[in-house]
Amino acid sequence: MQIRHLHESELPELLELIRAKAEFDGCSESLVVTVESLRQAIFSTKPLAYAIVAEVDGQLVGMATYYAIFSSFIAKRGLWLDDLFIYPEFRNRGVGEALMRRLSAIAKDAGCGRIDWNVSDLNERGKKFYRRIGAVISEQARLVRLTEDRIHALAECQFQP
Repeated sequence: MQIRHLHESELPELLELIRAKAEFDGCSESLVVTVESLRQAIFSTKPLAYAIVAEVDGQLVGMATYYAIFSSFIAKRGLWLDDLFIYPEFRNRGVGEALMRRLSAIAKDAGCGRIDWNVSDLNERGKKFYRRIGAVISEQARLVRLTEDRIHALAECQFQP
């Protein structure tokens, strides 16, 4: 197994991993990403995000996408783990832990104070894994989101509850 940053030529394989993650999460209908939008996000001169991948026998079998964040509480940068996904047939082989170890090394090298992410309340297996590697799962925090249409409405002072 090799854990490394994604190569630009592997964007179609990353897209397949993202599709599988959306299906796993039960939200395939919200997927609008394309190879080109991934190229712009990850391989532009000012990347919005980064991706590390797990490769086994020449096949990408897992991924972690992440980007930089800042915490005013600790006055340090951090990383936001956007997606962590391993194809089911490659789970329980250390792939997830290897991806998290690499992400932690990236965070350590960047002087990060923490790595944050969300986990579905229904993902018992994921929660067990995260606790096993030392993560603390907050039961008080909840995901809050403004979608693009609501962002535009608020920005244009056209808010209507």
